[in-house]
Amino acid sequence: VERATSMKGVQPVLANILIESINNSTLKFTATDLDLTVVAKIDAQVKEEGKITLPAKKLSDIVSKVSEGLVEFKTDDEENKMNIKCKNAKFEILSIPAEQFPQVSEEENLETVEIDIKPFNKAVKQASFAAASYETNNILAGVVCKIENSVLEMASTDGNRLARVREKIENNVEIEQLVIPSKTLQEFSKMSSFIDEETVKISFEKSKLYLKTEKITLISRLMEGNYPKYNQLIPTESPKEAIVSVQQLISSLERVAIMVNEKTSNVKFMFTEDKLTLSADTPDSGASEDSFDIDYKGEDLLIAFNYKYVLDSLRNLETSEVKIGLNSALSATVLRPNNEEDYICLIMPLHIQN
Repeated sequence: VERATSMKGVQPVLANILIESINNSTLKFTATDLDLTVVAKIDAQVKEEGKITLPAKKLSDIVSKVSEGLVEFKTDDEENKMNIKCKNAKFEILSIPAEQFPQVSEEENLETVEIDIKPFNKAVKQASFAAASYETNNILAGVVCKIENSVLEMASTDGNRLARVREKIENNVEIEQLVIPSKTLQEFSKMSSFIDEETVKISFEKSKLYLKTEKITLISRLMEGNYPKYNQLIPTESPKEAIVSVQQLISSLERVAIMVNEKTSNVKFMFTEDKLTLSADTPDSGASEDSFDIDYKGEDLLIAFNYKYVLDSLRNLETSEVKIGLNSALSATVLRPNNEEDYICLIMPLHIQN
């Protein structure tokens, strides 16, 4: 839950984790930055029920440094502090009363969709990287999510690039378009890597989303506004097509980028028959060039991209070869896996300065 705390919050208690006993064998941990809330439950031996908030950073540091074994927590309500003991190590940590922690309401009686965590996380990984940098009111900092005809579709765009993935799922439930903060989905993915569970339950109301597993609940606001009609931006066909080894292209880009102009991150791609040449130059540093064989039969084409966008797309393709759909030096370029996966990355090229 520590990842949902806020060190810069107006309220100091937002940097704390609320710890409360639910019964004599379970503790509940809650953290929130008021946009994102994470609740986790763990097994414990509760000798006396109660609740308290403790600084997340200090608590995390303590727990990571104590040796394996049982950790004992004992509150000192008079002095607003917690005594923590593990074997011979002892700590006193100052607390803030639980009453100052914001009220967190968990969902009740909402319709729930249950889907497998694996395809959900795969879609999150492949779609969320193209969202704009996280800002509270920017709709492009969100990821579109919908389920229709047993297909989960997620997409994001920051205006310069776009990623869309469609994953077949078992359910025949329907979810109309939700716009979820990309930060929310990325945090869930990170957390679920150590959750030993098969499915996630999704429920939502007008402005809130709930992602729930047996031990963890993640509550997030939904983003409001009109998301661009992204499917209309994807070209239905590309007149020129290249098939390229993903690993070769990544390695070549990383080499050429050593000499890239850091202001533009501009790398030129020269497509000629069965060959791709990458080049970069910076007036005050020098230049770089690399070339390798590809499968390409179209006319010669010189096109330039922000190389970081290309690398992001390639690293999210779960395939050994990428199919690159090209049109002109100023038209959107489409990257897709050279297999049956329904996954598309679209990148807008940069103007080439002569």
